[in-house]
Amino acid sequence: MNTASSTPTAPGNEPRYAAIKRHIRAQIEAGHWPAHFRVPSENDLAREFDVSRMTARRALTELTDEGVLVRTQGLGTFVAEPVPAGSLLEIRNIADEVSARGHSYSNRILLLQENEAPAEVARALGLPEGARVFHSIIVHCDNDLPIQWEERFTNPALAPDYLTQDFSSTTPNAYLSRVAPLTEADTTVEAIAAEAAVAQALAIDTHSACLQIWRRTMSSAGSVSFARLVHPGNRYRLGAQLRF
Repeated sequence: MNTASSTPTAPGNEPRYAAIKRHIRAQIEAGHWPAHFRVPSENDLAREFDVSRMTARRALTELTDEGVLVRTQGLGTFVAEPVPAGSLLEIRNIADEVSARGHSYSNRILLLQENEAPAEVARALGLPEGARVFHSIIVHCDNDLPIQWEERFTNPALAPDYLTQDFSSTTPNAYLSRVAPLTEADTTVEAIAAEAAVAQALAIDTHSACLQIWRRTMSSAGSVSFARLVHPGNRYRLGAQLRF
């Protein structure tokens, strides 16, 4: 085991489990424990920090819940891969994001049909309530791990062939970018607790913390789509870089 530095002393009245978490994070951030590195066991940490096994377990459990570590039954606890990051200022095809990390993209199509537009959707797309819209639900995966639930309502007038697309080989974003090039987007981000259907599709527990993005996209001809994107909180993050 390569710890690379001495065990830190807890500052002030810092709980011992927090000191263990800080130590593990320090090893990861310094590059001493890379992705997939097997971290010390509960027993090893308990001895190293002179704490109970329960205290060591709490540190590992919290770091696992935070997405820093991954626990595999019978094998141990390992450093997780960095959480994928999206941009608040750029609309990117999620398949391209996954491929850029050198990972394998795949998806599962849960719904692809024509519906009547609910009031909120109609307002977003500038359509009369009850007008026909195309409705899709797709789960996007990174190395077979679900990272995004995408529920999208699309304006048929601007993307008339939407329902005939093979979304197992492309994505709604890629298709819409071709037929109705983006000129503007409205984005709202909020934290939510996953409802049952979303949790099941994303392979997480019901009420797990998630990042939800509401996004309306427009082209020069009008509002193209209104989408709800849900990401497990420990599998995705958003960032932005501003220059002045």
